[in-house]
Amino acid sequence: MENMLIFSRLQFAFTIMFHYLFPQLTMGLALLIVFLKSRGFWQRNEHYNSAARFWIKIFGITFAFGVVTGIPMEFQFGTNWAEFSRYSGKIVGQTLAMEGLFAFFLESSFLGILLFGEKKFGPRLHWFSSLMVFLGSWLSAYFILATNAWMQHPVAYSTGSDGTVHLNNLWELLSNPWIFWQYLHNMTAAVTTGAFVMAGMGAFFLLSGFQTEFGRTFVKTGVFTAAISSLLLIFPTGDGAAKQVFDYQPVKGAAMEGLFQTQKGAGLVILGQPNMETHTLDNPLILPKFLSFLTYKRFTAEVKGLEEFPEDSWPDNIPLVYYAYHIMVGLGTIFLATMSLALFLRWRGKLFQAKWMLWAILLSAPFPYIATTAGWMTAELGRQPWIVYGLLKTAEGVTPHLTSGNALFTLIGFLGMYFVLGLLYLFSVSKVVKNLPGNSEH
Repeated sequence: MENMLIFSRLQFAFTIMFHYLFPQLTMGLALLIVFLKSRGFWQRNEHYNSAARFWIKIFGITFAFGVVTGIPMEFQFGTNWAEFSRYSGKIVGQTLAMEGLFAFFLESSFLGILLFGEKKFGPRLHWFSSLMVFLGSWLSAYFILATNAWMQHPVAYSTGSDGTVHLNNLWELLSNPWIFWQYLHNMTAAVTTGAFVMAGMGAFFLLSGFQTEFGRTFVKTGVFTAAISSLLLIFPTGDGAAKQVFDYQPVKGAAMEGLFQTQKGAGLVILGQPNMETHTLDNPLILPKFLSFLTYKRFTAEVKGLEEFPEDSWPDNIPLVYYAYHIMVGLGTIFLATMSLALFLRWRGKLFQAKWMLWAILLSAPFPYIATTAGWMTAELGRQPWIVYGLLKTAEGVTPHLTSGNALFTLIGFLGMYFVLGLLYLFSVSKVVKNLPGNSEH
């Protein structure tokens, strides 16, 4: 039973982490495509229309791979997590169905026009389609995050005679207080990913010496957007999301900070290694009293440590929660510093000549994916041992008669299949880049 639970958790973790590589890019690119299409349409500037067409193709490929990799996750609710589905299906099924029926169909329908209908439907409807794709992708994220928010902070439910939970109020479910900061932080992270990828592509063009006009546009747009979104990631969205954790899931907050003992005037850990034997941090570098101030706006405020809670309610891998959280925060700080410097060089008129900065932009493009993955690891691992916080434990949500051999076999199968899909995606994107007008000259 224990091995089966581990394999099922690993399988879902791998499939959802791989799947989310695609939606975070499409959600971020959706906003940037609206910007490019708006400049092209309202200013009658064909350069921006051509730039938008390039990213629309990237969006289309990424969207398709996101759909393919996302479908198996829904089947896992039945194959690996049948008890969770039986227990909470009347609630999570509502938001998942709304995502499919409303947001997904809105996004996919207008994406067809965006990809294939520019000449047939004209520039006005093509611009409108970019706006609808943006709204559809962000609405889709809202319904998905409403599902996760309920698992993090259950609201609007009652328990039936059969032991399952039932929805009391749909509006209360969709306005769950947890979702406000979660949604803003998640979407800001998606915009950061899209902006870094766009800036990285532009830096690649400039450093390679071809498509320099597109390269300048992509770098300018990506750097400006990334600088703003990186700031918003830290404050207010990151700050609000962290405060929310301490309000509703204080044991997760203590694990994130590696705080074992309750402290008044708790310090903010910059570096250190959790020692689970001594319940201390080894080699700590701490800003005194800053955790208390950031969490409760008082330097002397008390912050509860892990030892304040029963050990069976602790996350089952505290070091991994701690390191994932600090990787996310550390990378977020680096993002802001990198793009602020690039924005300063742009203001001074030196960005496009500073090859070292263009290399930094290019090489930093993958890191938002790492930061986002670390953020979701923090959120989900920190919620353990609960699959529905305070109501249903993860060990109680698995399919009863699933064997560890079955779970391991499908895990290995997904690893192989998604590896092939990843290579196919990179090949498809490279074909779009190579087919840009003018590339054949080089």
